Amino acid sequence: MNGAQGDEPRPDPINDDLGWMLGVTFRAYIRAAEHAVGDLPGGPRGYHVLTAADRRPARNQGAIAEELGIDRTVMTYLIDDLERDGLVLRRPDPADRRSRLVTLTEAGREAARRRRDELRRVESRLLRALTPDEDATLRALLRRVACAAQQVDPSPTSARR
Repeated sequence: MNGAQGDEPRPDPINDDLGWMLGVTFRAYIRAAEHAVGDLPGGPRGYHVLTAADRRPARNQGAIAEELGIDRTVMTYLIDDLERDGLVLRRPDPADRRSRLVTLTEAGREAARRRRDELRRVESRLLRALTPDEDATLRALLRRVACAAQQVDPSPTSARR
């Protein structure tokens, strides 16, 4: 029993649980981000497609779907909606006539910029407990973990192989 005479206080295991920390942070971010990007077709997914379509060189929707972890069928409908709203265009890929490259329109570029600015404010509020140096360190470490996680299946069964 914690707190009984002679017992040492034990740390709360939840405070050391990566899943709990990531989950709480992720849920807070998603709730706040939904307000920033919720008006876009597909909400946060739509925003991620806009940012992916803003890269050079232009890529096809299959490559964007793979990068973002979005099912190809879902991606087709999402790009249809973004295109209908005038935010992206599909154009033939000169290297492969069967493929269509996804590019931003000026309206899409402006929509992505506005949402990116709002998401920066969301991030600032979420990370306000950190100093600027701690914020930079956290981002650098998360970037490293995210890039590694994207390359390797982190499931317990893959570690045994």
